[in-house]
Amino acid sequence: MVKVGILGAAGYTGGELIRLLINHPEAEIVFANSESNAGNKVYDVHEGLLGETELTFSSEMPFDQVDVVFFCFGHGKSEAFLKEHTIPENVKIIDLAQDFRIAAPTHDYVYGLPETHKDIIKQCNHLANPGCFATCVQLGLLPLAKAGLLKHDVSVNAITGSTGAGQKPGATTHFSWRNNNMSVYKVFTHQHLHEICQSLNELRPASAPAVIDTLVAQPAGDDITIDFIPYRGDFARGIFCTEVVKFDGEEGTATNPTQEQLADMYKTFYQDAVFTHYIDKALDLKQVVNTNKALVHIDKFGNKAVITCMIDNLLKGAVGQAVQNMNLMFNLDERMGLNLKANAF
Repeated sequence: MVKVGILGAAGYTGGELIRLLINHPEAEIVFANSESNAGNKVYDVHEGLLGETELTFSSEMPFDQVDVVFFCFGHGKSEAFLKEHTIPENVKIIDLAQDFRIAAPTHDYVYGLPETHKDIIKQCNHLANPGCFATCVQLGLLPLAKAGLLKHDVSVNAITGSTGAGQKPGATTHFSWRNNNMSVYKVFTHQHLHEICQSLNELRPASAPAVIDTLVAQPAGDDITIDFIPYRGDFARGIFCTEVVKFDGEEGTATNPTQEQLADMYKTFYQDAVFTHYIDKALDLKQVVNTNKALVHIDKFGNKAVITCMIDNLLKGAVGQAVQNMNLMFNLDERMGLNLKANAF
């Protein structure tokens, strides 16, 4: 049985994580930390858990009693927490913030995208869980990156549900503003571009152009960029992403595959991915909401292709993927505790 501690347990990701773990056959929550809610029942905050658990929020953090700790903090808080607290070396850490997603000599965190890093995830002690937009955008582009087919700037549009903004109310998140509304934000500057570019460059052949993070560098020569426009949607959960790529040469050649060749490429790339599936028809967001699935589809139009990818931002984009990574880190079945069903209609 994996003994689990949760920090930042009162937010949306903390609530979703508790929902998954109380039904996980090989996990036991030892503590769910929330200073402001200490002593209150979890269902007092996460009301959907009423009747599911009698777990109480705790101000204590008994790290010596757990095997793994999930950090459900806001961005920037994980690194600060570790400067002030000591977690035993034998306790694994799964961080859902962005603090350690970019590889650096100053930390040993493994980037936790199971579709590309499964073997190293199984061996790691410290894991940086991917961001929600980053997960969706990457899964749509990774097969093309590996084939060296990203040779021009890529246009990405993705719309996310309101839960992506977190539980704390804000001017752009309250119902009367968000309902029946759409808007763009962080155009070309979203923080998830860092990890997207990192992953695409890891897979590309050495001869292929580098994917440049325009937040930290200017394109030079044949470098390509991800032109990412995020949208706020008027629904609660899910990410729906479309990506446009351009190919060179005559159709049917190595540099400009046909529709059938592209579909086969995606199916082969994801053949061992237990939650990511290539689908031969247009997608609907409801197919993934409340699941840990990612669905991908590609359509060819002359020398261009449109890739559609979608996930649930709180599950495959956050805690579902985190539990999937926990399973890998403890040599459990990757699917354990994640047998979640999408709405039938």
